[in-house]
Amino acid sequence: MHLQMSKNLPSISIITAVRNGAETLHDCIASVSCQTVRAEHVIIDGGSTDGALDVIEEYRRDLATVVSEPDRGVYDAMNKGIRLASADVVGILNADDFYSHPEVLERVAQAFIDSRVACCYADLNYVDRLYTSRVIRAWRSGRYDTRSFYWGWMPPHPTFFVRKEVYERLGGFNLAMGSTADYELMLRFLVKHGLPAVYIPEVIVNMRCGGMSNATIKGRIKANRMDRKAWKVNGLKPYPWTLFMKPMRKIGQYLRT
Repeated sequence: MHLQMSKNLPSISIITAVRNGAETLHDCIASVSCQTVRAEHVIIDGGSTDGALDVIEEYRRDLATVVSEPDRGVYDAMNKGIRLASADVVGILNADDFYSHPEVLERVAQAFIDSRVACCYADLNYVDRLYTSRVIRAWRSGRYDTRSFYWGWMPPHPTFFVRKEVYERLGGFNLAMGSTADYELMLRFLVKHGLPAVYIPEVIVNMRCGGMSNATIKGRIKANRMDRKAWKVNGLKPYPWTLFMKPMRKIGQYLRT
């Protein structure tokens, strides 16, 4: 049962970009539609051929907007979704991911009651792709301060919610950044522009294991190079150890499981 959004709670848009994600899209959409507060769910499909469109049609009544057309990759699709979003706050949930419980968006809405808050973030579990109750890595963000990024910190992007006006003012994902576009965006918002962010100290997203940037050593080297570029394009200078510390933080995530 959906709760009515009070006048004090902001509205929320959720953007899901998908291309050939039929296997996992059910869990993603269902986790949004069962929330205790209703969200505007925007699906941007990149021309799926594996049955994802059938899944979307199955849930069509729960979806606010569906676009299916070729795109230039996942971050281009996310930018399209952000432009179409009409709510006060925008979150992004990948087709492989799902919210951990039905009160996630209620927690998020409450975090934005204070009009000074521009962003919020929380914790995330990496889970087995098939047996999603099995936690592989536990990403506990902790509280952010102005130097956190310099010590290799970043929040998990699927838990990162932003006011729509911030995207309108500071822009969306930089497609030139490749798989580091989410890191660059959060670096731009939180470090370069110093936007106030609130930490929700609980797991709100389960992410199936697997990723573009660090599946191989070669991929990790490329990601490190793009991480460095993210600092450069924002006119920021990391500490000598910043980009080394960023992947090293994953060791602690494995130890928490």
